Amino acid sequence: MGPLDVLLHALNFMAPAAALAALLVPGGRLIRTKGTMVPSWRGQLAINFAVGCVVLVTGLVVLGRDGKMLTYAALVLACASCQWVLVRGWRP
Repeated sequence: MGPLDVLLHALNFMAPAAALAALLVPGGRLIRTKGTMVPSWRGQLAINFAVGCVVLVTGLVVLGRDGKMLTYAALVLACASCQWVLVRGWRP
């Protein structure tokens, strides 16, 4: 496998984390209360993307395969929980 193939495989591996992070950041405005200080949208995007990549790599190591539905379920739960914490969703 050549370097271009390795790059494409890595980008496709991280694509679900990037897509979920890109959807969660604008959605975080719906659960954020007025007046709370939250990280910038770039910071939220970076943190959600990093959490998503960690979950995907963990799923690959633990389950031995990429693309298992359990990994994607864990990805959604981890990123949604992270976004909830970032926008301080527990505050009324």
